[in-house]
Amino acid sequence: MQSPLTFFWFRRDLRLHDNAGLYHALKSGNPVLPVFIFDSEILDQLEDKRDRRVEFIHQAVNELQTQLTQFGSTLIVKYGKPTEIWQQFSQEYTIAEVHTNHDYEPYAIARDKTIGEFLNGKGTAFYTHKDQCIFEKSEVLSGAGTPYTVFTPYSRKWKEKVNEFYLRSYLTETYFNAFLKTTPLTVPSLESMGFEATSQHFPAKEVRSELLQNYKDCRDIPSIPGTSRLSVHLRFGTVSIRKLVREARNLSETFLNELIWRDFYMQILWHFPHVGQGQAFRPEYDRIEWRHDEPQFQAWCEGRTGYPIVDAGMRELNATGFMHNRVRMITASFLTKHLLIDWRWGEAYFAQKLLDYDFSANNGGWQWASGSGTDAAPYFRIFNPTSQTQKFDPQHTYIKQWVPEISDFDYPEPIVDHAFARERCLKVYKKALKP
Repeated sequence: MQSPLTFFWFRRDLRLHDNAGLYHALKSGNPVLPVFIFDSEILDQLEDKRDRRVEFIHQAVNELQTQLTQFGSTLIVKYGKPTEIWQQFSQEYTIAEVHTNHDYEPYAIARDKTIGEFLNGKGTAFYTHKDQCIFEKSEVLSGAGTPYTVFTPYSRKWKEKVNEFYLRSYLTETYFNAFLKTTPLTVPSLESMGFEATSQHFPAKEVRSELLQNYKDCRDIPSIPGTSRLSVHLRFGTVSIRKLVREARNLSETFLNELIWRDFYMQILWHFPHVGQGQAFRPEYDRIEWRHDEPQFQAWCEGRTGYPIVDAGMRELNATGFMHNRVRMITASFLTKHLLIDWRWGEAYFAQKLLDYDFSANNGGWQWASGSGTDAAPYFRIFNPTSQTQKFDPQHTYIKQWVPEISDFDYPEPIVDHAFARERCLKVYKKALKP
């Protein structure tokens, strides 16, 4: 009879240190066998077979395998449908427990429910743990016991509640000897899953103290490296949110607020699941008569709008999978307010292109830009691309990097006049939102 094992299922938590679910798995009393599944249900929908997110995950998984091999253990890596793979595991191994960390996205919730029920039916306990945020679900509520729908009071309550208990690391390294001793297995290649590698580098995993100290003053200027670029690492859990919050509390409240936004949007998705089903957070905004103008949408996607700051942002996104956060707000506002194109079109395009794509943050950001989301500001806030440029890229340093032909005759005229677009937007929104 095979001795019972505890499995740990890596997902959005690709690190050995300070990993909540892994910590509990290692303390289970059974040898621990870690697994990772390249989910074909997700990957088969990706049109770009050079998608750098898959490459990032693949590199992180290989790094995990290298580390586990040093402990005389291995990571089992599979490609396929998670439900089918867990059925295989249950036939091949005697599994006492499975541990993993919470995921808050609609697909993940449904997947975990199905797999949890299957494992429970086989007599295997299925445990999930909080790891990718500081506070989740109903941990931060108003005095009336209701979820916050505006960021500022949420962040205030968040800061009142946070303490060392919530920020302490899970000391997984204390229990690394609990990993199952076994022969290392091979990680499937990108090519075997239908993908190919690029030669581009990923952002560093560490952030300099000086950057955080200057974060408030530099974060809105797209031409300088004033942001942490840690979002992809937070997305896939190659860094610990608890470690980052500890650093931010000491060095930068502005950066701390950015981390709190992640928790905020995750709890919005949890409490208001309709936002995860393609609906506006504020239902009345679904009455807006969007212009389904595909040629203009395509011009926006390709960075051919005639507004240099917008075009620079879209070209940066297309070339690198990254866009500066200030420019994300400008480009999103332009699509929804200037072109009156449905925010869901932009949300889907960013989901396809962003290296750091995170459902709750992407959805929250796009709804914020369109006015349909949680922001307390009125819908008639419309970013003027020209004044935004004068404020954040006055020397056109950022623009010239991505739109070198800005002074040439073949650079396109603006796709729409700003004053006209503003009036049209206000008229359409007012019509849809009138009582």
